[in-house]
Amino acid sequence: MNTTNNHFDVLIIGAGLSGIGAAHYIQNRCPDRSYAILEMREAIGGTWDLFRYPGIRSDSDMYTLGYAFRPWKEAKAIADGSSILNYIRQTATDEGIDKKIQFNRKLVSANWSSKNKIWNIETTAKNKETQEEETIKYSCNFLLMCSGYYNYNEGYTPNFEGFKDFEGKIVHPQKWTSDIEYQNKKVVVIGSGATAVTLVPELSKKAKLVTMLQRSPSYIISQPSKDKIADFFRRLLPSKIAYEFNRWKNVLFSLFFYKLAIKKPSFVKKYIKKQTRKTLGKNYDVETHFTPKYDPWKQRLCLVPDNDLFNSINSKKTEIVTDTIEKFTPKGILLNSGKELEADLIVTATGLKLDIMSGMTIKKADKEIKLPNHYMYRGMMFSDIPNMAICVGYTNASWTLKTDLTCVYVCRLLNHMKKNNYEVCTPHLEQELEDSFENEPILDFNSSYVLRSIDSLPKQGSKIPWKLNQNYPLDIMTIKYSSLKDEALVYE
Repeated sequence: MNTTNNHFDVLIIGAGLSGIGAAHYIQNRCPDRSYAILEMREAIGGTWDLFRYPGIRSDSDMYTLGYAFRPWKEAKAIADGSSILNYIRQTATDEGIDKKIQFNRKLVSANWSSKNKIWNIETTAKNKETQEEETIKYSCNFLLMCSGYYNYNEGYTPNFEGFKDFEGKIVHPQKWTSDIEYQNKKVVVIGSGATAVTLVPELSKKAKLVTMLQRSPSYIISQPSKDKIADFFRRLLPSKIAYEFNRWKNVLFSLFFYKLAIKKPSFVKKYIKKQTRKTLGKNYDVETHFTPKYDPWKQRLCLVPDNDLFNSINSKKTEIVTDTIEKFTPKGILLNSGKELEADLIVTATGLKLDIMSGMTIKKADKEIKLPNHYMYRGMMFSDIPNMAICVGYTNASWTLKTDLTCVYVCRLLNHMKKNNYEVCTPHLEQELEDSFENEPILDFNSSYVLRSIDSLPKQGSKIPWKLNQNYPLDIMTIKYSSLKDEALVYE
């Protein structure tokens, strides 16, 4: 075992929502294990520190997005980004996790040594005195990836014709800064996903006109930002009991709605359309602007709190245009219909670039590992890759529900290995079993950001434990209480 100061039993990658949660579980359930968190940026918070665009908020309720071990106590169930960031940082401070974080560590590679049974991690960081980039090396027995699923350095922007001809300002939401001026301006937001429907109503409060330009519509549903039922039980019960009750209430309702959408898509489609028409009025063209061609939950549903997007449309501060872009012009955007949208500011809410390994090259005995050649075990480990787990959340529910389960499982695994004097645990898929099921992508969405990157992601099978359930109650049984003497796990 490497005995340098940069060796740890567990290295956690990322100091965002998942990383701080993982640290909590490691230090409370595996108190004899040394750990550190490597964070590529300068601050705690991950997504909630990176994104600074107006209106940034959760797209799911905080009773399920919050940690299982730390009740959400704020008034709003659909919370703004600064409240979520404070929640994450307060958790880190209260538990002393902030002292375990090493910032500005850009990951280069992770190389598994079968001989030494450790991961050798190479990072780069700027020297504070010389400002020159230097290499800093670490090693660990177990690597826990909590860096999210997208590229933090840049978002995705299509190669629009005439992009450089536009005389105004163009910004991707991931690069939003506080000095961007939009008051009394004409703003075009390209996109129809969660970021766009968050940005548009907030920008419309100050802008002259906000146009949401979409190639195709998304399913959009409204939900009150404050949960009256949750507030009632918070007044009635002790905070931890009320939090657990509200958490399960929302888990079961969202699962019910998801299952209903899968089994009866026509019914759910009609319901959503009816609610939209009720809010926007019978004369609004819901068929064109709010009726996707796909069934509900083939892409993630967009959530708006308190009808804010629909209210901004009704106030004439926002317009929806469903069309495709021919090219950018000096004054705005020319559409294929021939219409030109004038703009002072264009926001390209056109998606993310997926990157589940935070830009790091993964190797085994100096040979690069290609993730598309590997299967995911229980949605958290990879076939034939030892001592590594990754926190990836649900696509049909709050991210933290699954990452909490992953962290609990990793702690159980680490304690099991110590008890039995194991140093290595590797999921292994027998060829006979692999031949018996069909390969499936790990994300069953047809969203553009998924389809663009699907060939770079690991696979899943059609049978448990090689299939992701997308079902929190079922995962509690198959992950939290599953046997660690699984025949798919090879211990050394």
